[in-house]
Amino acid sequence: MTTTEGEFVCQARGLFRKQGVTPIVGDFVEISVVDRAKAVGYLQKILPRRSELARPKVANIDQVVLVCATVAPPINLDVVDGFLIVCENQGIDAVLCINKIDLDKDKQYLQIAKSFEMAKYKVICVSAAENIGLDALREAMAGKTSILAGPSGVGKSSILNSLYPQYSLEVGELSEKIQRGKHTTRHTSLLEVSENTFVVDSPGFTSFSIAHIDKEHLQNCYREFIPYLEECYYIDCIHVSEHDCAVKERVGLNIDTDRYERYVRYVVGRNDE
Repeated sequence: MTTTEGEFVCQARGLFRKQGVTPIVGDFVEISVVDRAKAVGYLQKILPRRSELARPKVANIDQVVLVCATVAPPINLDVVDGFLIVCENQGIDAVLCINKIDLDKDKQYLQIAKSFEMAKYKVICVSAAENIGLDALREAMAGKTSILAGPSGVGKSSILNSLYPQYSLEVGELSEKIQRGKHTTRHTSLLEVSENTFVVDSPGFTSFSIAHIDKEHLQNCYREFIPYLEECYYIDCIHVSEHDCAVKERVGLNIDTDRYERYVRYVVGRNDE
């Protein structure tokens, strides 16, 4: 545990186990000091969390910096959408960071950035290898507690090393066969990178579930839908096959067509379950 007096190694009270409560990275806690010289203590209380992500498991963050790459590995927009849905459902702000733009010779990242900017997200295009766009990312993270999340191999640790070289995080290689990164970050850890600025480095992922989010609520997890939800003819409109749907009328205008079509696949998939 990090305190104003330094770091303490703390055991959790047995009461937490009985209550089914587990401390996680980012928790604010109260401790009692057992041995100040040896920096040993007991974890006494976990304070209320203002935000919480289940995967990666972390609490009290201000924003998610969702890192992806258009190439090496190829981007999976369903995974990007899914993670943004999780953030919206939890009420956590998100920034999309597209890395490795120096490798994207076809500049796919420009169209992808445009589609998510239409969805009201801040998009920062960077190259950790070529030191492109990192000042904008550093500014977006200043004074906040952010978590860098995203699939394995997209360069989260490389970005952190470029922004904050004092940490010298391990960087993995991409598998040529499956175009997937190795989990070089094995544990979620909280780093104090500058005054009032914290970053959570977490293991990568390849997939996760949003099955716990009702299909009727899914529309509320799309920022670009929000201005039009009350303009639909049907109160229970889910914007797939209904007529006089204000959301469908904005597709291709204020709503990106491809992102809308991925939303429809989510909803139709729920109907098929």
